Amino acid sequence: MRIVLVLEYDGSHYCGWQSQPEGCSIQDALEAALSRIAQEKIRVVTAGRTDTGVHALFQVVHFDTQVQRPVSAWVRGVNALLPADIAVLWATETSDQFHARYSAIERRYLYVLLNQPVRPAIHHARVGWYHQPLELEKMQSAASYLIGRHDFSSFRAAECQAKSPIRTITHLNIVRQGNLFLFDLRANAFLHHMVRNIIGCLVYVGKEKYPSEWVHELLNSCNRTYAAPTFSPAGLYLAGVRYDIRWPMPEVTETPILPDLSMLMNNSK
Repeated sequence: MRIVLVLEYDGSHYCGWQSQPEGCSIQDALEAALSRIAQEKIRVVTAGRTDTGVHALFQVVHFDTQVQRPVSAWVRGVNALLPADIAVLWATETSDQFHARYSAIERRYLYVLLNQPVRPAIHHARVGWYHQPLELEKMQSAASYLIGRHDFSSFRAAECQAKSPIRTITHLNIVRQGNLFLFDLRANAFLHHMVRNIIGCLVYVGKEKYPSEWVHELLNSCNRTYAAPTFSPAGLYLAGVRYDIRWPMPEVTETPILPDLSMLMNNSK
């Protein structure tokens, strides 16, 4: 039997999604809770492996089990055993042809950036931060060069294990509300650190270190060494995973991450 779950989590206190020998990952915590409910060893497969400090509003996983449990056991039962910063939002039984990673046709990430002179305290792990003023229109212009099917070698981590750097960005929108910027990115898939490297380069344009056209030149260079440093993980959220209609999923809820963010998210559509 194959079960699919939708999760949300605050990644601030974990060493990323992927299981580690130290047991410090989100995957480790989830598998421990699932195994207790199933009373057998459970291993999960995820739609996307988020890095250390990255959050999720809509992460999808599947696992196989031989035990029969009501759906409520995979939601409320598992949540009772999970840390407070990880929660199962939804569960259902599915076909063994469904695969959380390989059946996905689009991923969506949101990056929340606080633009003010001093660093945040209350929201320090939930938003990225940049101290110099940023020009929205210049970042929007630069972002337009990244939409479409491209070789994103200039935006991938050195340790990226993807066989190909070719990805297709279908949506890259930036909106501003007060001192908050929201970057909304959607693609068929993302390379390791790709979103954070894109944000870093757009911030360089926003602070007018380089013109908007620099991003186009950087994209064509296929050379990571010319790009900006990888930006902070704090403001990054996996916000959705889309599948073919034959794999029913719950609607992605526009959960506010911060006050006024629901307005930003509506404006970014």
